[in-house]
Amino acid sequence: MAFANVNGVSLYYELGGTHKPPIVLVHGSWDSHQDWEMVVPILAETFQVLTYDRRGHSQSERPAGPGSIHEDVSDLANLITQLDLAPAWIVGNSFGASIALRLASQRPELFRGLIAHEPPLFALLAGDQNLAPMLADVQQKIMDVVERIAAGDHALATEAFVETIALGPGSWAQIPSDYQQTMIENAPTFLDEARDPEQLTFDLNTIKSFSKPTLLTRGDQSPPLFRPVVTMLAAALPHAQVVTLPGAGHIPHVTHPADYVATILRFVREAGS
Repeated sequence: MAFANVNGVSLYYELGGTHKPPIVLVHGSWDSHQDWEMVVPILAETFQVLTYDRRGHSQSERPAGPGSIHEDVSDLANLITQLDLAPAWIVGNSFGASIALRLASQRPELFRGLIAHEPPLFALLAGDQNLAPMLADVQQKIMDVVERIAAGDHALATEAFVETIALGPGSWAQIPSDYQQTMIENAPTFLDEARDPEQLTFDLNTIKSFSKPTLLTRGDQSPPLFRPVVTMLAAALPHAQVVTLPGAGHIPHVTHPADYVATILRFVREAGS
């Protein structure tokens, strides 16, 4: 077991594989480094692979008081620097993708390239009247989940998040029990994230100068609001490629690990770095 003291917080991490270049995997809300366990062995044949528990998740320290996405971005930057992994391929899923995008806008020198799957940057869609009813529905569902967590009903809150926001009806029963338990234990940190006014926001102007290769992925079975977010990001990023993963949803590294890794390896090979 390895821990790093980053910004005064103890973060659990695992670093494996003997090959260069480094690749850093950033998990989403509710999850942990174990979220990537289906893809790490394959990636380790090509990369030096870093996974970690973000602050407030699983084996990492959960600080008291309100947090913000800025802390997650700073944690990622400092962990990469402390472990001497820059420049690295940085891969983010969901809220982890939001963190990676913010880091790319602030510290591009840490990147060989960026790979992001469906960041929940729904505030980008606020001006589209066609999407307004769908956006309002998602925001209400997030509020319902937050109220359940605040009331101490972590199990039902987690199930509601999975079923109504992230993956869709019937998906909770398909998640292994140990993975369900991890999510339930990490529910309090989602409450913190949801109360952050910048959780779903992003300034597209900050990413327009990012010059590194960028892969944006989305699943054709994902909730529909993720698609226009990816489209807007692709228009802002100067070197972005968009790939839609057939049959996959919001967590392709869990449901379609072989296809997801093949997509990453193909992109890295074509990028030549």
